Amino acid sequence: MTLAQRQAASTRSATTRWRRLLPHATVAAGVLAATSYVWAVDPNRPGHYPVCPTYALAGIYCPGCGMLRATHDLTHLDVAGAMQRNPLAVPLYLGVVVLFGLWVRAAWRGEQLRWDPPRWMPALLGVSFVVLTVARNVPGWTWLSPA
Repeated sequence: MTLAQRQAASTRSATTRWRRLLPHATVAAGVLAATSYVWAVDPNRPGHYPVCPTYALAGIYCPGCGMLRATHDLTHLDVAGAMQRNPLAVPLYLGVVVLFGLWVRAAWRGEQLRWDPPRWMPALLGVSFVVLTVARNVPGWTWLSPA
């Protein structure tokens, strides 16, 4: 293979690599735009966001209640406030960031993302959601309410 052929192959490889990352960049841009909106528009002020459907229909706090406020707090670097709004927000966001990083790395290498979660993980998430839902709705336990 001549030097010109190697350079052409290298250029094609780099172009293909960047092209493979286009969906990842699109997802990142969408998440950045949505997060920027939540950073700019305070969910603590009524009228900007819809009410949680579970809270509106059943009158109970679901595991997702407080996620917008937690996201707003995190974008303002208030981790304690985010944990108060929704204690699952920080670990869930960290997990999403790690998975996104693994997805980008796999695409960069030209591989498929193969992630087989441990068998206990879905059960742990389900139990965490149920425990949080029950604990948030115990009368008098206002420390877990997202308000």
